[in-house]
Parts: sequence; structure tokens; C-alpha cells
Amino acid sequence: MAAEAAAEERSRGKYSASCITVVVILLGLPLWWKTTETYRASLPYSQINELDILLLDISVPVEVVFARGTLTTEQQKKLLPQTQFSQKMNQLDDKTGFKYRYEKTYRAATGMEQDAIMGGNVEVAVVTLSRVYESLAGSVVIYVVPADSQLLPQEVSVYIGKHRAAFLRSPVTGSHSVEDVLQDIDDNVEEILQTMSFTDDMVIAALSNRVPSGMFGTDTFRDSMTAFKSSLGYEITFSLLNPDPKSHNVCWEIERAVNNYVQPFLDKLSFIANFSVDSQILYYAVLGVTPRFDKTSSSFSLNEDSLPHVINPVEAKLGSSVASSYPVLNFLLYVPEYSHSPLYIRDSNGSPVESNAFHSSRWGGIMIYNVDQRQLNETQLPVAVNIDMARVMEVFLSQLRLLLGIQRVQPLSESLVQSPGNMVVTDWETDRLLWVRTVENIATATNTLTSLAQLLDEIGNIVINDNIASEVYSAVASVQRSLQELETGRLLPAFLASKEAITSSEKAFFDPSLLHLLYFPDDQKFAIYIPLFLPMCVPIVLSLLKTGKDLKWRKKVD
Repeated sequence: MAAEAAAEERSRGKYSASCITVVVILLGLPLWWKTTETYRASLPYSQINELDILLLDISVPVEVVFARGTLTTEQQKKLLPQTQFSQKMNQLDDKTGFKYRYEKTYRAATGMEQDAIMGGNVEVAVVTLSRVYESLAGSVVIYVVPADSQLLPQEVSVYIGKHRAAFLRSPVTGSHSVEDVLQDIDDNVEEILQTMSFTDDMVIAALSNRVPSGMFGTDTFRDSMTAFKSSLGYEITFSLLNPDPKSHNVCWEIERAVNNYVQPFLDKLSFIANFSVDSQILYYAVLGVTPRFDKTSSSFSLNEDSLPHVINPVEAKLGSSVASSYPVLNFLLYVPEYSHSPLYIRDSNGSPVESNAFHSSRWGGIMIYNVDQRQLNETQLPVAVNIDMARVMEVFLSQLRLLLGIQRVQPLSESLVQSPGNMVVTDWETDRLLWVRTVENIATATNTLTSLAQLLDEIGNIVINDNIASEVYSAVASVQRSLQELETGRLLPAFLASKEAITSSEKAFFDPSLLHLLYFPDDQKFAIYIPLFLPMCVPIVLSLLKTGKDLKWRKKVD
């Protein structure tokens, strides 16, 4: 009886162990696996890999308009109208390159255009033609006028207006064949386009985070390093530094000056980025360099070599970049203290700098404003100083243009470039900036997406939420759309799409949930799960081993 009870107990133990094992394997493990698995939304890895190889295809619409009298009847019949393409390709490395083509349309001037060209004032013609012909961003219109035209000054062969139109004095004679006409016109047209549109070096510099810096020219490299990188917004801070308030009672009408000089410029660029402007006055803020006294001129001076040492001590007192999420452009107006007046900045040759100002790459600019010596009477201190804001803003605006990436233009020989006047920045200068910013945004977005894909591939237990996946898909689609718009020559839509791409890609990349420090590495996972599973698994394994031995023993007995 006791033997039967023991056998029954062993049998029940075997069945219990088997049932527990079956439940653990079929129910427990899948349930544990499902409840502890990392959620990873699907991402377009194949499309991101395709974007890692970036080959830009840029199209520039160009119209060459011939005024009456520039071509003979025979030349006009054979030449007009027609469209030609000229293309150039630059392969920078295995993964980066660009090609661009000028889509040149040759046509005769319309009646309204001819009336404007026949006038004797080129500036009036520029305004009239801008109303007659509404050009798109990135496009260029070149009007070819007769060689004896009175529209241009006698010594000027090329006149570049402030909109998107230029005037070319015709190099064509009646004896030119059609091939010669096209050759001579195209040579001049491409020279004008190098001024009014982008250059190879500008595009290469915009791709600087993908290619070595030595691949583009010195001037372009210097300009690209001076300008701030593309951003969704910029903060501009104007600071008045008065180190000697006991001697100088400085008054500056900064609000009126910003509204009159700076705001029109920022309004023109408002679609490129968001701008905010503020100002401050800092008392007892001195430069970090002691000026040197020059006996010959009875003045103090700062040499070019000492200028970099001026910024750091002053920057510590500004405090404008601490709470800012956007790049900060600092513009400082420094009124020297009484004991160091007048103070001049001298170049490497020892000559005074005309503007008495300097700028620092991707930081801002400083201007030294000297008080009229006739006002410095020790018996009447502090002296009331009214800042000439027109002179100050002229300097700061030129520095602001450089820091935002509006590069200097080397004029062609026998050419004249119209001043922007009240426009502050010409339309074609804005287009040049858009070309650079669009390429820069595309390069940055593709780099960000590629880095994100590599990160998520290397760390497999990072959660990829649906909102991250949505931003990645949006960024990829925006990059593709921007590339398509560039290919069709639609600059403004291409820029806006690139702006969306960089916004979405950075939102995805900097999402707080992607911090890998929030996730345990595999060795730490084992340290967590072993104390949980080991006490449960040991009895089950021992029971299974014992059951296996009993089965073997029964087979031997049988």
C-alpha cells in the first residue's frame, strides 16, 4: 500500500513538473517576451541609404532678351526664339557631387520691354522692367542692348540691377554668324551669372560638412567660415559699452535706429529665418586689451593682432547666449574711457581702419566710437554724447550681411552694380543666399538622417516611437521634394522644403527618448533577469532531470 502511494506521488510530481514546464514554455516565455520587447516603429532605411549618396541636380532658368537693333533680320530669324542648355558637373568624392545647368531661353524683347530699354535712364528701366516682368527666385534675365545704346554709361558694358535683371552691351556685329553670336553672348552671360547666381565654390562651401575644406577657394572658404551656419532663427543683440559713465553720458536711439535701418533688412529675409532683436547698455565694461599710446598722433591704438583678445573678456559680460536656443549675433558699440581717448583700430600696415570696427567669424562685430575731443572738458564732466546712429548702423549692417552669408561680390571688368538703396539687399543677393542655404540644409538633413539610422541600427534596444518615425518620414520626403524642386529650377519651394527637412530631422535626432543612457546594455539585462528566472528554473530543471532518469530506468527494467 505504501509503495503504491509513493509511486502515485512520484507520478503526480512528474505530471506537475511537465505541466509547469509546458505552461512556462508555451505561455510564460511568449508573454514575458511580448511584454518586455522594445517597440521600434519602422523607418525608411533604404531611402536614407540612398540619400547618403548625395548628387545635387540644380537648374537655373535664364532668359536672354535681345532689344531691337542688336541683331540683323537674318540673325534674328535663325536665332530667335530657341532654348539651349549648358551643364557642368563636379564630383567631390564617392558620396557627394553636384551638377548644374543653365536653361537659357533666347527671345526678342516685347513692346513694353522695348519701351523701357529705349529710355535714357537705366535705373528707371530697372524699376519699369521689374514691374513688367515678375521673375521667380533664382531666375536671371539679361537684356542685350545695342552697342551704341545710351541706356548704359559709355564706359560700362554690363549693368547689374538690384532686382533679377542685368543689361549687356551687345558684342554682336552684322557680320557675325549665328554660331558666333551664341558664342559671344554665352561667354558674357556666364560671367554675369557667376555674379548674380551661385558659383562652384559657393556650392562646395555649402557642402563643407561632407567634403574636405581644401576643395574650395580661399575667399569662399573665408566667407563661409565668417557666416553663421543655416539656422531656423537668429538672435541679434546690440550692446552699448560705456566703461566710463562718470565722464560720458551716452545716449543712443537704438529703437529708432533698428526700425529705420535693421528691420527693413530683416523683413526682406524673414522667410529664411526668424529674427529677434534686443539691446542693452553695459557700464564699466572695459576691453580685455590695454591700448597702446601713439605719440605721433596723440591717440591710442589697438593693433590687428590684439583684436582676438578683445572678445573673450567682453563676451563674459554679455550673457545673451546663455538662455538662447538660436545662434546669437553680437554687435558692440564701445565708447572708450576718458583716459584712453581717442582710440583707433590699426591694420597690419599701421594705418587706421576707416570704419574703426572689426568683426569676428560666427560671433559678431565691435565698433569703437570716439567722442569729439572738443567736448572733453574736465570741468564739465560727464559729457553728453549723442551717438550718430546712421554711421553706426551702416557699419553694423555691413557686418550683419557678412555674418548671415551675403557674400562680397567681385564686380566684372567694365561693369556697374546698382546699389540696393532702400531695399537694403538686392533680389539676386537674396537668391545667392537661398542657393547656399538650400544646399546647406539638404547636406545637414541627409547627414542627420544617416547618423540617426546608424545609431538606431547599432543600439537595437532603443525605443523608436511613432512620433520619431513620423518626423523621419517627413524629413526624407522633404529632402526628396527639395531635390526635385532644385532639378526643376524652383528655388523658393526647394528652400522651403529643405527648411522642413532640417526641422524634422533635428526633431527626430534630438528626441529625449533616444538617449542611449536610458537603456540597459545586454550584460546588465542578464544581471537583472538571472535573479528572477534562476530560482524558478532550478526546481523545474531538476524535476525534468529526475523524470528523465525514471524513464530511462523503466526502459531498462522493461
